[in-house]
Amino acid sequence: MPDSYGKRARRDVNAKKLVAREERRVARAQRRTDRDAGLIEKGVPIGAAEQAEFLPDAEELAKMTKEADAIE
Repeated sequence: MPDSYGKRARRDVNAKKLVAREERRVARAQRRTDRDAGLIEKGVPIGAAEQAEFLPDAEELAKMTKEADAIE
């Protein structure tokens, strides 16, 4: 099902997309100036805490490996 059907709804959807695009552009420009000023490090902003949310710890990894071996 599309986001919209009528002209007004399409116009509203396009306006929302335009606002979101502008917000992303402003955020990128702000990060660029912050990097140039040395406020944030250059590169991809992934920290140890964020990686820990997605990666299993050693015990969890061992458990997953043991379960996978049991299946095979």
